[in-house]
Amino acid sequence: MAVKRGGPELFRLVRFWSRRWAGEVAGHTDERVYVQVVEAVSLTGDTAGVAHQLGVDRSVASRMITEAVAAGYVAREASAVDARRVTVRLTDAGAELLDASHRWQQERFDSLVAHWEPADRKRFADYLHRLAAEVVDER
Repeated sequence: MAVKRGGPELFRLVRFWSRRWAGEVAGHTDERVYVQVVEAVSLTGDTAGVAHQLGVDRSVASRMITEAVAAGYVAREASAVDARRVTVRLTDAGAELLDASHRWQQERFDSLVAHWEPADRKRFADYLHRLAAEVVDER
């Protein structure tokens, strides 16, 4: 049985927060783009994975990674498994930006549902985790 309004409401929230969170975390307009790259790099170790996470093609992901490297948030290295391949990892500055992002996201979530019953907050958080794991981990 389909739940009415579930889809439109989900994407209404996605649109609302996607325009706000990166800028509020980074605090500076020129750092805004790096928040999403750092998040994607933290979930994967290569350009193809970053492209998948960001929903862009590999050449766009490669350019975004290059910019994040130049800004000091990401480092490129030869793969330990195959020296012909390049891996990407967060630098200390990238890890700090990711931590700030996750703190901001948790603070927003907590403030949005603060008036809910604790069991409802937990249940909603668990459902969000489940949905994200099913979607993000799909490849």
